Amino acid sequence: QVQLVESGGGLVQTGGSLRLSCAVSGRTFSSYAMGWFRQAPGKEREFVAGLSWSGTGTSYADFVEGRFTISRDNAKITLYLQMNSLKPDDTAVYYCAAASGPYSASYLANRPCDYWGQGTQVTVSS
Repeated sequence: QVQLVESGGGLVQTGGSLRLSCAVSGRTFSSYAMGWFRQAPGKEREFVAGLSWSGTGTSYADFVEGRFTISRDNAKITLYLQMNSLKPDDTAVYYCAAASGPYSASYLANRPCDYWGQGTQVTVSS
């Protein structure tokens, strides 16, 4: 059983930065493609960024526009999302997710995930 625990959310002003973390327990990264999703009030959950099971491939939603970076630390078994140049439209609950298998970074954008974290709130004030 895999458990995902997000942290790092908070309140930030427009243009600010946050780094989200997702601690993974139960497995190593080698078995999973990982990603970040978000859900704003009244909207459907959407894909933000993905990391391939090998850790070498990345994929981002169009709205990221080069502002976010997904990465992982194999020793700490932790997934990160560095978010820069934040906008009010980035306000949402951010979720970490994992798909069991040797998948590419973009796999998570269009396929169901096997595991989800509880989410961390990101609020960007104008």
